[in-house]
Amino acid sequence: MLSKRIIPCLDIKDGRTVKGINFVDLVDAGDPVEQAAVYASQGADELVFLDITATVEKRKTLVDLVRKVGSQVDIPFTVGGGISSIEDVSALLDAGADKISVNSSVVKDPSLVDKLALEFGSQCVVVAVDTRFVDGEHIVHVRGGRTPTDKRTFEWIKEVYDRGAGEILLTSMDHDGTKQGFACELMRELNEQVDIPVIASGGAGSMEHFYDVFTHGNADAGLAASIFHFHEIGIPELKRYLLEKGLTIRL
Repeated sequence: MLSKRIIPCLDIKDGRTVKGINFVDLVDAGDPVEQAAVYASQGADELVFLDITATVEKRKTLVDLVRKVGSQVDIPFTVGGGISSIEDVSALLDAGADKISVNSSVVKDPSLVDKLALEFGSQCVVVAVDTRFVDGEHIVHVRGGRTPTDKRTFEWIKEVYDRGAGEILLTSMDHDGTKQGFACELMRELNEQVDIPVIASGGAGSMEHFYDVFTHGNADAGLAASIFHFHEIGIPELKRYLLEKGLTIRL
């Protein structure tokens, strides 16, 4: 059995880590370079770095900051925000990223998933999906969760899976920042439809929430931000807890 992964997320705005609730009311959460080094030393399995306003501000991801973070970590490092071309991905991989995360750009042009998977390999391509429950349907949102689309979440994920995505980062906007738990039913339903790794994001508030999403939600990885940034849960303590509960965890 593959180990379940614990992944801190660095949401970046103006070069600083930020965190909000339901994608709004952002507050400063620290220096991303320092945080990346600490998380790597604490045993995080991977890191995710999301430049959350790159698409809205119509600019590219902060490559220099990616390079600084990449120099501090020796664990897999995924970068997203403002990525819309093969050239963007090449620049980020050269700066130290191991994988890239795409969202708004592939909703606009789904064929970009095919192109990136062909150029860099599926293992490099993470498709991030921000979903909200609207009028009885799970609906994909873009531009940092600001804009609803006409895409149903499960149909969209099946499409990018067929196009060559190697991993899905699924964020429940309804759960994001609430600390009330991950969207386990949503994760379980998704995992029954695709056989690539799924990262659960949105709602982590306790160690039990990770156990729930790994067991009831069948998630391959659990991603969180504020509980790690504000020292509410330590990664070593979380891993020991999950190990004691019988899960396969890399210490």
